[in-house]
Amino acid sequence: MEVFPGITMDPDVRFGKPCIAGTRMDVATVLGLFAAGETVDTVVAEYALTPEQVRAALAYAAHVAAHLPPAVRQAS
Repeated sequence: MEVFPGITMDPDVRFGKPCIAGTRMDVATVLGLFAAGETVDTVVAEYALTPEQVRAALAYAAHVAAHLPPAVRQAS
């Protein structure tokens, strides 16, 4: 099922993790590649993705991060 434009979740694919639609590449792997210093061009070339698919993964991650609740301080 599409959960965000270009991002799907299927319990039978990558344990239900959010993936780029039509692939088995999960969003977390794409983010990890960028955290490790890879470029969009490298990710596109090495993982047979389009720049639009990579942008969809980044947009989904930004959306999720923007909607997380703020950290709550522990009561003293």
